[in-house]
Amino acid sequence: MHYHFTDKEREELASSLTVLHDTREQENGHILAWLDGQGIPHHRRSLETGDYSIMLPACPGLGFFRKTYFAAAIERKGSVDELVETLKDRTRFENECIRGRQLDFFALLVEDADGFGKIVRGDYRSQYNPKALLASLTAFSHRYGFPVIYLAPDLSARWIHENLYRHALEGLRHPHKECASG
Repeated sequence: MHYHFTDKEREELASSLTVLHDTREQENGHILAWLDGQGIPHHRRSLETGDYSIMLPACPGLGFFRKTYFAAAIERKGSVDELVETLKDRTRFENECIRGRQLDFFALLVEDADGFGKIVRGDYRSQYNPKALLASLTAFSHRYGFPVIYLAPDLSARWIHENLYRHALEGLRHPHKECASG
């Protein structure tokens, strides 16, 4: 993609950016409700990596004859308890991290504003040792280059959209990699 769009063209493209949510994603009604309330297009689709991503529908008038998928994903965990259960299956979690590292943007979002504190205090259902849990999570984050974000559930939809949207806009402004078409 080597286009230079006018501000008006970028605005048109930006308005059609569509958030993708994985078919396996559960209990995300609050996220979909926020997107709907903001008039943000979204579509349920099987994603190889993460729970959320973003794409640009075909816009033939601007040179996009097929859907364009951006190399970005956000893995969402609904609670620290869900995160702990995920980390217990280290191989599966690490495989997700490996796939995430191949993207231009990948992040892990935990819907709990005090999530880091709960991990440090061991304030979760599992018997997973808090020091071992923190060490594992931090090691994966550094090894595979992704941030771990702890937010209250009422802010997560906005954070997901803002990060995916800005990633896509930057891709349109300063294309450095080909986006996948489909």
